[in-house]
Amino acid sequence: MPHRTPDIDVPDLTGRLAVVTGANSGIGFGVTHRLARAGAEVVLAVRDQAKGDRAIAEIRTDVPEATLRLQHLDLTSLASVAALGAELTGQGRPVDILVNNAGIMAPRRRALTEDGYELQFATNYLGHFALTGHLLPLLRAAGAARVVSISSLMSRIGRFDFDNLQGERHYQPVRAYGLSKLAMLVFARELQRRTDAAGWGILSNAAHPGATITNLQVTGPTHGGRSLRLNRVRNRLLYLAPLVWQEIPAGALPAVYAATSPAAEGAGYYGPDGFAELRGGPALARLPASALDDAAAAHLWTLSEQLTGVHYPNP
Repeated sequence: MPHRTPDIDVPDLTGRLAVVTGANSGIGFGVTHRLARAGAEVVLAVRDQAKGDRAIAEIRTDVPEATLRLQHLDLTSLASVAALGAELTGQGRPVDILVNNAGIMAPRRRALTEDGYELQFATNYLGHFALTGHLLPLLRAAGAARVVSISSLMSRIGRFDFDNLQGERHYQPVRAYGLSKLAMLVFARELQRRTDAAGWGILSNAAHPGATITNLQVTGPTHGGRSLRLNRVRNRLLYLAPLVWQEIPAGALPAVYAATSPAAEGAGYYGPDGFAELRGGPALARLPASALDDAAAAHLWTLSEQLTGVHYPNP
């Protein structure tokens, strides 16, 4: 019996403004497509303009009336993050939906950004922490904005070792990825706690795509020179596993649900409803025990403000 591709109803988003990081491919592309189809104006915050242009052209083949525009964003550069925040703030338009999605997975060698931070921690987490902080006034101005932070099943192997947070003493590619995605999940929950305390009027939650086939399985492992051809052969073999992998339209649904559904809750965590949360329609996901440590969440928040120089109002 063929597997049925899940789907959800997305409410009318006409007049809403969404910002999606990493919108030119993978989960970001899938989310952008669905938001645009529902009538939202979407800012594709991407590093590569040519890839962004191709993504817009592809979406418009299905949604000719889509309102889409590119904004440059390099999450490895806090200056680039600040520049996007300043550009959007200068435009003065409230932001209704922010999807913190872009990322890199498991480069085999430890690499540092221009700011001196470990590549995965900076790209997947710190850049998004800073971007959300820069856009906080626009999110508050929207009145009922949503911030969706994309985590991963790999968050379950993440651990907060604050003496080795960025692999300073020992770098393990997959564990570093898990840590960055655990940080995203903790950030989503802590942001909701702070908005509740301060009355910011923001709903913050998180989502993960299960086992979805994207270029994430290529760009990270080949970063720093590993053979692209060998990696693609390995991935093709992985994708043969039955009843494990799903395509982008299905993998994007938990994030779309978190960003748009009236039933999605603040501090909620959503993923596929199938076996081991690998595939299927969106449902509540299991929270790793490490994501429930309030003291670690507070410590991470303070450290993130110090590392990024972006300070949120004290609730």
